[in-house]
Amino acid sequence: MISSEMTFLGHPRGLITLFMTEFFERFTYYGMRALLVLFLVAALDDRNAGFGMSREAAGAIYGLYTGAVYLCSLPGGWVADRLIGQRQAVFCGGIFIMLGNFVLAIPATPVVFYFGLFIIVIGVGLLKPNISAIVGALYDRRSAAQRDAGFSIFYMGINLGALIAPFIAGTIGETWNWRGGFFCAGLFMGLGLIQYKRDERHLGEAGLHPAPSSPETRRNNWRALMIGFVATLAVVGLLAAGVFDVSAGDLARGAGFLMGVLGVAYFASVILFADLTLAERKRVGVIAIFFLCAAMFWAGFEQAATTFNLFAQDFTDRSLFGGYFPDGMHPATWYQSANPIFVVMGAPVFAWLWVYLGRRNLDPSAPAKFGLGLLQLGIGFLVMMLAAQLILSSGGKVGPEWLLMTYLVHTTGELCLSPVGLSNVTRLSPPRFVGQMMGTWFLGAALGNLLAGLIGGHVGSGVADEMPRQFLTMAFIAGGAGLAMLVATPAIKKMIGEAK
Repeated sequence: MISSEMTFLGHPRGLITLFMTEFFERFTYYGMRALLVLFLVAALDDRNAGFGMSREAAGAIYGLYTGAVYLCSLPGGWVADRLIGQRQAVFCGGIFIMLGNFVLAIPATPVVFYFGLFIIVIGVGLLKPNISAIVGALYDRRSAAQRDAGFSIFYMGINLGALIAPFIAGTIGETWNWRGGFFCAGLFMGLGLIQYKRDERHLGEAGLHPAPSSPETRRNNWRALMIGFVATLAVVGLLAAGVFDVSAGDLARGAGFLMGVLGVAYFASVILFADLTLAERKRVGVIAIFFLCAAMFWAGFEQAATTFNLFAQDFTDRSLFGGYFPDGMHPATWYQSANPIFVVMGAPVFAWLWVYLGRRNLDPSAPAKFGLGLLQLGIGFLVMMLAAQLILSSGGKVGPEWLLMTYLVHTTGELCLSPVGLSNVTRLSPPRFVGQMMGTWFLGAALGNLLAGLIGGHVGSGVADEMPRQFLTMAFIAGGAGLAMLVATPAIKKMIGEAK
């Protein structure tokens, strides 16, 4: 038996266990994420002191952190499949996440803080890919429609956690004490772990055991894991301690270059040297195009925690409800809840829209949806360009509606691109390369997040004069890529093998 027979509204009872675990984990991740850049740039002599870093350095650190989180999903899946099973990987990942946030809460040197980030990266890498795999295992003996509905419910847990976190952890950290915000994030992960172990019995056998292997193979796998972990820890420790004369920006740029080269080399090797049919090669080429589009989209979209977070702090009138807060303005971190709110509201609408259009043979193809997603990303930056021009002309701040409009347009772009990308990577991949191709999707997200940190650290840099040009440049890049995808859609559909 794969999972418990107990049901909740027609779904496995274990889904609620995983829903709540993901809720607490996403609360922790997005609560800490909302605070990270603001804490790093806060002056050393502020009432709520931070590290007093430049925006460029803070953006680079953010990019390295979020890029590493997505990249570590690959070894996290490997550890679960070959060594400890998905259930244990989720629990161990939660322990690492909780402890990492508690380390961030220690008032210590930057080296200790970076060590906390490293611990969180390991934890998210273990938990994030494997909890989704357990959800899938719960539905092994159920219909595709039930599986889709189950993942839709699970996705709500992600967004509810992301929605609430900035209002609680963000408010505590920004208005009282940054370290208190990080501690709050760790505390919520601890609550999630208690809930997970208490209700784990409802998961039945789902994700309980790793793939069968010989004792010798398992010993070799454990040896490889320990060598890799120790080597990575040593490199991170040396970099954090400043033994190598490398800035965070240089390190982020180097990591981004390596990620890009790795992606290109992998796709080239599969297309040129793998034993694939011509049709399969073309489809892998389409996945490579999607990889580039995804990296570009996330590079713009994930500036929510860098560029837009700093814009909310410096250039947005936050006086509404301000009387309840020490500085007379509500926290900038609250705007980090805009995207999950819009996702919760918009996801059912888009799900209905695609079905409605499909019944009339009007459903846009996958490359067209990618183009629409990038086009909306560009429109969002156009909105920010207009807001920046208004700041220059008035010499003051702008209302929150500009940021909220940008978040809305970017969210509709996300709903066009992200779910479609996940679905089509699995659909277009040659059967024996599905797992690896999903890895390239995570690699694209990692590269995009890293670029978001690099770009976000430079936009504005605390001065409004350059922002209109910078936002307009990003609008042209994203919008131009979106238009190019729409123009290329017929050719890409031929590569996929779809009829006109």
